[in-house]
Amino acid sequence: MVQDEPKGEVVPAEGTTAPREKKPNVFARIALFIRQVFAELRKVVTPTRQELLKYTLVVLGFVVVMMALVYGLDVLFVWITANVFGVPGS
Repeated sequence: MVQDEPKGEVVPAEGTTAPREKKPNVFARIALFIRQVFAELRKVVTPTRQELLKYTLVVLGFVVVMMALVYGLDVLFVWITANVFGVPGS
């Protein structure tokens, strides 16, 4: 066995074969997954009311800016198209 430098893990040396660990059955893997999900959910920090309001305003502001950008590009492309191809009926 050789210690892997970047991660500090022990890995088999090149040219040697280490016995493979037996995989747990499907129910054990599902139970492990659920335990890991709950462990991660315990780490979640709920934002305060003030933080939530701030984040909401930032998102709404970004959406308004993007809507204005898309609207401006749409108006620009309509104007360019009308000038290049002409307006029908005039």
